[in-house]
This record gives sequence, C-alpha cells and structure tokens, in this order.
Amino acid sequence: MIKFHPTEELLVKYTQGELDASLCLVIGTHIDMCPVCANSVKDIEEQVAKTALNSGSRFTDTNIDNMLEQILSSNAPQPLLREPTLKEVTLEGKQFKVPPSLGRLGSRLGPWSKVPGSVWRAPVNIEGEHNVNLIYMAAGASVPEHTHRGSEATLVLNGSFADEFDRYDDGDFIFLGDSHRHSPQTAQEDCLTLAWLDAPLQFTSGVARLLNPFSSLFFR
Repeated sequence: MIKFHPTEELLVKYTQGELDASLCLVIGTHIDMCPVCANSVKDIEEQVAKTALNSGSRFTDTNIDNMLEQILSSNAPQPLLREPTLKEVTLEGKQFKVPPSLGRLGSRLGPWSKVPGSVWRAPVNIEGEHNVNLIYMAAGASVPEHTHRGSEATLVLNGSFADEFDRYDDGDFIFLGDSHRHSPQTAQEDCLTLAWLDAPLQFTSGVARLLNPFSSLFFR
C-alpha cells in the first residue's frame, strides 16, 4: 500500500502544467502507480474544466474567425514519430518494470554510472538537462547524510529504502526541501527510484563533505 503521495498543491500544479517537465515526469509516474492520486487528478481536471466553462469565453467572434482562417490556411502537420517504449530496465542482473509515463521516454535514458555508496545512476534527458535520474541502491547501500540546496522529489519504483524519518516502498513519493537532512539506506532489499533535484545535494557529515564541490556530477 502506497503511504506517501504528492500534496494536493503539487497535483493541482501538475494538472495545470505549472511544474517543470522533469518534476512532472516523477509525479506522472507516481500517478501511473497510484490509483488514489489518479482519481484525485481526474477530480482536479473536472473542477478546472468546470471553472473554465463558468468563466465565459475570452474570445470574440473576430478572434474565432481569425483562428479558423489560420488553421485552414496552415500546412498539414508532420506526423509525429513515437519513441520506442521502455518496458523494463536491467541492472546488476536484475530486471525492473517501468511505468508507462517513464517508459515513453526510454530513448532519453542515459548510461548507468556508479557513484559512492554502492549506488548507480542513469540520467533521463528532459529539456536538455539531466536533473532527473534513475537511482539504483544495492542491498546494504547508503547515501551519505545530506541536505538539499533546493528541493528533491523521489519516487520508489521497486524495492524499499529507509531514512531517519520512515521506510518507503513501491509507489511512495517523497518531497523534501532545503530544511531536511537525511541519509537514505537499504537493508536486505535493493531499491530502484526515480529522483528529481533542482539543485545539487549538500553532504553534511564525515569525509563525504569533501564531495560537495562534485556532488552535481553524481546526483544531478
């Protein structure tokens, strides 16, 4: 059972297209996995549509005539080429199913690279920036204690991990701001997550602090 979800505010902004594409990918993938949030988004869409209809039209007859003329005189659009759908990813000899929202961007998944703490990452190229990644943590892995220079959203795709606050399982969505400090780790089970950052991590303990100048290379 999924315990952690995006806030209503995030779901409203997602529905209205007010979030950047990378964060929308993480929330959309959670919605693929979560019937509760899927129903919430449906309700929000219906409410937004009703509000738009009740507000009256912003277009005059002249506006509409001009729009129709432009549409009829324009060239036919080029057919869109569908990207190949990614149904699963394979790492360390294991296969993980990929939800549809993420799978549709399979061709944008970059190569896997190992980072400190028995952790692997693969960037997903959205809008030319690699600030959303697939993160794989092997069993018994950990990320050094850190805070965030900005915000971080993490979605558990498969497996589980824990930090100082709770344990997170398949479908759980965790949104943290710059006031949070934690150290994610796995136990006997490995974990695959989809993670979004709008700024690099800031390591806060031990020798890991020496990595701060390079954290954007590992976790962004």
